[in-house]
Amino acid sequence: MNGPTAIPGVRVGHHTDLEGVTGCTVVLCPEGTVGSGEVRGGAPGTRETDLLRPGMLVEHVDAVLLTGGSAFGLAAADGVVRWLEERGRGFDAGAARVPIVPAAVLFDLGVGSPDARPGPAEGYAACEAAADAVEEGSVGAGTGATVGKLRGPAGAVKGGIGAASGSADGVTVGALAAVNPLGNVVDDEGTLIAGVEDEAPGEVPPWGNTILAVVATDARLTRERAHLLAVACHDALARAVRPAHTMWDGDTIFTLATGAVDAPQPLLERLADDALVQAIRRAVRVSGGLGGVAPAVRPGGSR
Repeated sequence: MNGPTAIPGVRVGHHTDLEGVTGCTVVLCPEGTVGSGEVRGGAPGTRETDLLRPGMLVEHVDAVLLTGGSAFGLAAADGVVRWLEERGRGFDAGAARVPIVPAAVLFDLGVGSPDARPGPAEGYAACEAAADAVEEGSVGAGTGATVGKLRGPAGAVKGGIGAASGSADGVTVGALAAVNPLGNVVDDEGTLIAGVEDEAPGEVPPWGNTILAVVATDARLTRERAHLLAVACHDALARAVRPAHTMWDGDTIFTLATGAVDAPQPLLERLADDALVQAIRRAVRVSGGLGGVAPAVRPGGSR
């Protein structure tokens, strides 16, 4: 078990389209999971994120979907909803149980075929593939992900899916990231891990960007605390990516709390920060190159 699956009851599945070079990733939650999130950057594509704000009626979520295909890829959430409905999951609205599936997209239409977008069948297949371990690399929502587009696609290296987790004082936090930012991925000293050595000044072509992440914990959180954890997690994104939260990125972080143990917020924020930073850096280190589009990161970093 790794990443979010380090939390009992959480499972992760991918659907990967290697021909179209896109895909989607689903995080399935145990019943009673409290969910929230925070969207940053100027170019988000999301579904059901308003209900994650503090004060909204529905506190629990059944799954989270991360997907390629830009706004088209949000259709994959319909397949996740159907899979959950078949299993009796969802918010009891009286006339029916309505599965709650927040979703976010990254832009990968400039890689592979722009006509290849995850849809309901792919979302359903990702649920069917869900397991207790996270497959990393160029899979799922990270299939068409690239990193370091400050000079456009010619300077990009391969991004993908990364996962990491950490525990302390009886509580665990696990993170999964689909890494497709405009900026570079760096270490804590700012040294380049993946991207372009010479950052170009001036206008940047909006070739396709965004980091999507899910941070899960077995802590007992209110919606308000889960939201604050999501806000804090964006610090991790800024630690690992330079620049982050640009007008061309739609950086979105979801938080999930299964409610098994009590834990102080500062501890959760520290564990979440470290796990998400590791997940982002792992994504570029474990992803293979994409022939003709983006090479893999060399051992030690860069192209």
